[in-house]
Amino acid sequence: MTKRERKVIIASSLGTVFEWYDFYLYGTLAAIIGKQFFSQFPPATQAIFALLTFAAGFLVRPFGALVFGRLGDLVGRKYTFLLTILIMGLSTFAVGLLPGYEQIGIAAPIILVLLRMAQGLALGGEYGGAVVYVAEHSPRNRRGFYTAWIQTTATMGLLLSLAVIVTLRVNMGEEAFASTQPLFFGLEGGWRVPFLLSIVLLIISIYIRLQMHESPIFQKMKEEGTQSKAPLSEAFGNWRNGRIVLIALFGLVIGQAVVWYTGQFYALFFLQTVLKIDLLTANVLIAWALIIATPFFLVFGSLSDRIGRKPVILAGCLLAAATYFPLFQALTTAANPTYANAIETVRAEVVADPATCGSLFDPVGVRTFTSPCDVMRRTMSQQAYRYTQVDAPAGTPAQLVVNGGTPIAFTDSAGFTAALGPAMVAAGYPAANDPAKVKVDGFFSALGSVQALKVILILTVMVIYVTIVYGPIAAALVEFFPTRIRYTAMSLPYHIGNGWFGGLLPATSFAIVASTGDIFAGLWYPVFFALLTVVIGVLFVRERRNVDLAD
Repeated sequence: MTKRERKVIIASSLGTVFEWYDFYLYGTLAAIIGKQFFSQFPPATQAIFALLTFAAGFLVRPFGALVFGRLGDLVGRKYTFLLTILIMGLSTFAVGLLPGYEQIGIAAPIILVLLRMAQGLALGGEYGGAVVYVAEHSPRNRRGFYTAWIQTTATMGLLLSLAVIVTLRVNMGEEAFASTQPLFFGLEGGWRVPFLLSIVLLIISIYIRLQMHESPIFQKMKEEGTQSKAPLSEAFGNWRNGRIVLIALFGLVIGQAVVWYTGQFYALFFLQTVLKIDLLTANVLIAWALIIATPFFLVFGSLSDRIGRKPVILAGCLLAAATYFPLFQALTTAANPTYANAIETVRAEVVADPATCGSLFDPVGVRTFTSPCDVMRRTMSQQAYRYTQVDAPAGTPAQLVVNGGTPIAFTDSAGFTAALGPAMVAAGYPAANDPAKVKVDGFFSALGSVQALKVILILTVMVIYVTIVYGPIAAALVEFFPTRIRYTAMSLPYHIGNGWFGGLLPATSFAIVASTGDIFAGLWYPVFFALLTVVIGVLFVRERRNVDLAD
C-alpha cells in the first residue's frame, strides 16, 4: 500500500467513522430518548416509538442515495460527501439541544423525527461516496481489502458511541446520565453530551476531507466529457441496469443487511428488552465483541480478493441462518440463567374464548388493544414472559393459569399487570434484582467474570458473521456498475437493503415476539431473508472481482 493509498483510506474511513458515530448514538440511547420525547405514552409504547424514530432514519436512506448519488456522479465524489457529513454533524448536534416533550410538547418528537430523517438522507449519500472513492483509488487485486477498511467504520462508529456513553454513565451515574445532570439553557441529562460532542468530530471530519483530491477515474471521465448527464434514468430507467440493481439487492445486500443488524443491534436490544440486562452491562459486552471481531472485516475483505465476493457473502448468510436459534438460546442461558430455566419450566397459559383473541402484530406501535385476551397476551409479551394460548368454550372469561395453579382473572389492565409480576416470579421467573444475571460495573471488569466472558464469546461469534457478509459487500457492489453511474447505482440497493430490510429488523422482530409469545420467534425474520439471499445469489449473482473499474 502506497503512502497516497493509505491517505485515501484513512481520510475516507475517519470521516465515515464519525458519521456512523452520529447515526448510532440515537440507536444506542433509544430507550432514554423514548422517555424524553415520548413521555405522553406508556413505557412500552415509548420504547416502540423510540425504535420507530430510529427506523425513520433508515427509511429515508434510499432517497439520500438517489439525491446524493446523482450529485456524486454529476459533480464529483469529494464534494458530495463533504456535504453529507456537514448535514449529518449539524443534525446530530441539534438533537443534543432539542428540548423534550415536557418542555415544548408535541413539537419535540416531530422535530426529533425530522432530524433523524436528515441524518438518514446524509448517510444515504455518505457511504456510497466513501466506498466509490476508495475503490477507484485501489489496485484491482486488492479492492476487497482496501474497501474493507470502509466496512470497519460502521462498527467503529458504533464502538466509539458505546465508549463515550459507557464513560459518561460510569462517571455521572445512572440517574444523572438519563435525566438529571444539569447542562445549560435549562437542559438536563448527560445523554445529551455525546450528541453535543459531535460538533468537534464534525470540524475534524471537514478538515480531513478538505485535504482530499477527486477520484482519478472520475476526474479522467470528467475531463473527457463522458460522464452521465442523467445518472438516475441511466441507472434505473432501462432493464439492463435495473436488473443488475435487483440482483445486487436480493442476491447479496438483503442477506448482508439482516445479518448485520441481528449481530450488532438486535443482539443489543435482545439483551436489554428480553433478558433485562442493564444498559451499562449490555453496552460493555457488545463493545468487547466489537473490539475482538472488527479486524475480521479486513480478513474477509482480503479473502474475497482471492476466492470472490459471492462465495464469502453467501457463506456468511447461510452460516448465520443455520445457527441463530442455538446462538440466541445460548446467549439467554449465559446472560440470564434463571430466566432461561423459567421459559422452559414455567407453564403459563392464557385461557380464553378464541373469538375474543386477535392478532397482536403491531410493528408501528399504534394499535389499541381492548379485549382482555389481547391485553393479557400483550402485557406478557412486553414483560418477556413466555406463554401459550389455550382455547376455551365460548363465553369463557380470559384468565391466566400458571403451572396449573389458581387462575388469575382479568379485571383491568392495571390490575392484571400488578398481579402478573409477583405470580411469574413465584413460579420461577427472575426478579428484577436477580443476582444470577450477568452484570459488570465497568469496561474492564467484564474480563474478570467467567459469565461475562461467555456472553462476550457468543456475541463475538455473531459479530464475526457480520464481518463475513459485510467485509466484501462494498467491493462487490462497486464492481457491478460503470463509472458513469457507479455512485448512484450502487448506493440505492445498499441503502434499500440496509435501510429498509435491516433498519426495520429490530421493530419487526420484536413485533413478531409480541404477537407469538415466543422470545425467539423474531429470529425468523433474519433467517428467512438470509436464506432468500443465498438462493437468489447462487442462481443469479455473477462474480466480478478484478474487473477494471475504468471500463
